Amino acid sequence: MDSTPGPVAILYQAALPPAVDGVQKPMKPGGYSDSGADIGYALRTEGVPVVTPRPSPDPAKALDWVFPDTAEGIRDACRGGAQVIWANTVLFAGHPLEASSSTGLRIVGQQPARVQEFDDKWNTNQWLRAHGCSVPAAVLVGLHPGSGVLLLDDLTAENLEQHELHLPLVVKPVRGRGSEGVTVAHTFAELAEAARLLLSATLVVGERPQPKYGERVIVEQFLPGTELTVTVMPPGAYLLPGGERVLNRPWCLPPVRRFNHHLGVAPYNGVVAVTRNSEVLSDELRLDPAAQDLEVQCALAAALVDAVAPIRIDARATSGGKLLLFDLNMKPNLTGAGRPARDDQDSLCTMAARGIGWSYGDLLLNILRQAWEA
Repeated sequence: MDSTPGPVAILYQAALPPAVDGVQKPMKPGGYSDSGADIGYALRTEGVPVVTPRPSPDPAKALDWVFPDTAEGIRDACRGGAQVIWANTVLFAGHPLEASSSTGLRIVGQQPARVQEFDDKWNTNQWLRAHGCSVPAAVLVGLHPGSGVLLLDDLTAENLEQHELHLPLVVKPVRGRGSEGVTVAHTFAELAEAARLLLSATLVVGERPQPKYGERVIVEQFLPGTELTVTVMPPGAYLLPGGERVLNRPWCLPPVRRFNHHLGVAPYNGVVAVTRNSEVLSDELRLDPAAQDLEVQCALAAALVDAVAPIRIDARATSGGKLLLFDLNMKPNLTGAGRPARDDQDSLCTMAARGIGWSYGDLLLNILRQAWEA
């Protein structure tokens, strides 16, 4: 494989994805155009040809660097000479990118149908649990009866204990983005309020309001210990210290420790830059048996979801020190310093890459090397 395939065009999320099972995944403001511009700027700095909507993109203007993830946007990128599409967007079954499968393009990003499947946090954790990964105890809660769903109005300490759940508990959306909508409840009143807020939230799509988070929420075991996030790279050929290596299985970059949580939850990176509340785990701490077991489990999880691009998995420790996987992100953020006023915008994945001596550019070049043929 050519080590630097190109020319490359980068997509951003131009519109809300379709609701899945009545659940609308929230859209990030700007549709990841900020990280898309970071990627394009850094790749061009590394000498990779990058196709852009404007012939001379302004480094300070994100939309100068990225194409919308519509059929028209993809066609425009291809007309501009793109041979690789970097799908820096939320994919789903039926995404316009799937219609490009006969064009001979190469893709950086996950298989769209896989993203839709594993963006469901409930089903994903059930899948991981069934295949030997350690995940928190949890239950689905809703306002209406359904298979496997506990009614919010009927919750008691006794029926939660049957699911190994004890206050405090985490309430979160089935399909969410980052820490949006995630609350730690210390009482039944707080639990009920948090759940009702999620279940009553709406957004307007096509001038019609619809549920923002669907008809079910997840109530999950609260993990009070250390939080680590792990970037898992797909199998492939990588430029590592010492030369090129072919790795036949998913592998982990150094974990990143999160700290300074707000009300028990790591704040959204749009509010607090992750560089201000995160640090790469030291080599010594990475040798701790719990951390090593976490990396083994994260690599297994990446294989289970058939990841063909980087994923990020968040884990947190129980009071006894056992690290449990609580969130698998099929499309991790990939912001990075380089463009004007972006010096503090390294993502968790970028920070992890610096832990093995990769610059932001090195990380992107290695991701680009794993582009798959559509």
